[in-house]
Amino acid sequence: MQAALTHAAAFKPALKTRAARRSVQVQAVASVEQTAGAAAKSSDDPLMLRALRGEEVDRPPVWMMRQAGRYMKVYQELCKTHTTFRERSENADIAVEVSLQPWRAFQPDGVILFSDILTPIAGMNIPFDIDKGKGPIIADPIRSMAAVDKVTPLVPDDCVPFVGEALRRLRAEVGNASTVMGFVGAPFTLATYIVEGGMSKNYTQIKKLMFTEPQVLHALLQKLADAVVTYIKYQHDNGAQVVQIFDSWAAQLSPMDFDIWCGPYIKYIIAESKKTCPDLPIILYISNSGALVERMAACNPDIISLCHTVDMKEGIQRAGTQFAYQGNMDSGVLFGSKEMIEQRVRETAKAAKDMGVRHVMNLGHGIMQGTPEENAAHFFKVAKELRYADL
Repeated sequence: MQAALTHAAAFKPALKTRAARRSVQVQAVASVEQTAGAAAKSSDDPLMLRALRGEEVDRPPVWMMRQAGRYMKVYQELCKTHTTFRERSENADIAVEVSLQPWRAFQPDGVILFSDILTPIAGMNIPFDIDKGKGPIIADPIRSMAAVDKVTPLVPDDCVPFVGEALRRLRAEVGNASTVMGFVGAPFTLATYIVEGGMSKNYTQIKKLMFTEPQVLHALLQKLADAVVTYIKYQHDNGAQVVQIFDSWAAQLSPMDFDIWCGPYIKYIIAESKKTCPDLPIILYISNSGALVERMAACNPDIISLCHTVDMKEGIQRAGTQFAYQGNMDSGVLFGSKEMIEQRVRETAKAAKDMGVRHVMNLGHGIMQGTPEENAAHFFKVAKELRYADL
């Protein structure tokens, strides 16, 4: 509890002073200089890693959120045999197969593990299921300190060994042709499911807990934050070369409440993860994050993933050029013509180039169900044929 309050008190993402900005810039330059020697020896590393280190590359790397999934016919066929999401995501053989389906089809520069942000919570004594129609279901929502006390530390080797196995096999499969990516849920987003009992429209239960028994929610968030640190290290140790943090529902809070319930825990997770995985690039993604860009920067990720509600250049101006950026083409564009897809890909990449930042081409949110598969293929084709020299 005291740790949680300390995190919240220390999280002050207000306007940066000139001195603070200069300090960050100096640190960024020092970081680049420290990695220069290693970078010179890493020309065989995947494009995404080289781009994120600041090495000179001829195009931005590209991958897609929700890259594997319902829009692909091959995935739909697999679902006829393996009918539940947990079977598909918690069996290493199937998870590897699904992760590799878009790799075989499109050759993206990032191959992300097929899993779910809730996967590790079962190992924390928080049972859950995923219903095809309703999404995640938690039969016993946590809304009291007595329930929080029953949450146990995460021991990944015991409860999610299939994640480690899948990551190791993905690394072996793609080699240096692509970057293997892991991901985790942020504490607040995990807590929304755990407290609400599943999906929610208004987040009534967690906000009720937030404003009536804040000590209970802080205690839960701290346990989740510690588990996420453990999980990031586990994914890194088993082959993940980049990890993305999803705080999908953070924008359901006011900026003032983000500073209490989200920001401190994300910042804690990143800082603690860097102690054991200092060279692991960490991406931070928040849906509908237009009001939160400066606050995302204050969490100190390596890469800020901008959603499509934020103009690329404005987002970079607000957060600073010391970060790498990811995104942020509207996923709805993939329902459009090939000409429109090409135009938007080029515009997005050019905006990042014009701002002088490291950039990973991506959608601003996940690819939507029903997206024509040939349009997804065209997105990758255009992105991979881009050349900075031509933008």
